[in-house]
Amino acid sequence: MGRSRRTLPEELLLLALDPATGTTAQPQSLDLGLAGAQLVELALAGRIAPDGDRIAVVLPRPTGDPTLDTALELLRRRGSPVRAVHWIGGPRLGLRQTYLAHLERCGMVHAVPGQMCGVLPTTRYQASEDASSREIRLRVDTAIRTGVPPDPRTAALAALAHAVGLGKHLYPGNEGRSSRSRLRDLIRYDPMGGLVAHAVMDVQNGVAAAPRRQPATRGATTNPARAAAGASHGMARAGAR
Repeated sequence: MGRSRRTLPEELLLLALDPATGTTAQPQSLDLGLAGAQLVELALAGRIAPDGDRIAVVLPRPTGDPTLDTALELLRRRGSPVRAVHWIGGPRLGLRQTYLAHLERCGMVHAVPGQMCGVLPTTRYQASEDASSREIRLRVDTAIRTGVPPDPRTAALAALAHAVGLGKHLYPGNEGRSSRSRLRDLIRYDPMGGLVAHAVMDVQNGVAAAPRRQPATRGATTNPARAAAGASHGMARAGAR
């Protein structure tokens, strides 16, 4: 994978950086979004593909990006397709910091050390004056303003931005209401981005334990004990993250 283009996790993180505070908007949901963005990037690279609401590895060959390749290897070790909500809702310790450190090495952001309450050391991150950062925001703005169907990468980025709650960060106030609505609507232009974005929102809403409800078929029955056991197992996994 060439490094002339930023990956979706990097683009999502740059969108989330608040230029006024040097912090990331929606930090908790952003961590979920970064894990989801890895899935979309791996799909765009032809390494994984959706299988219903699950993710299957179709080509385990490394991409050349160490962070993506770590995710790809973890998916490969599962041995069978994994539900997107379970993957995104799993532990992702340090993922945001990993990407911030990478962007700093690339010169996309620079760290600004400081203190909280005059005692605790803190680090803020300011986006550099770089054409790549402006291009990322311009792509999303153009898709919203023109209504022209965006390319899959931009559609997925918009879907993830909506899923993690960046709409109010990117388009604040009453004047940004219509832009936030159009940002949400862009989710339909990329199936993989839509799948992952819905999974991110499901994890946030606490519904990662149960698969999306399918229409009932005639004569089908449900085993209550099995359903309860499955839900209990899923809640345990969600609570472990």
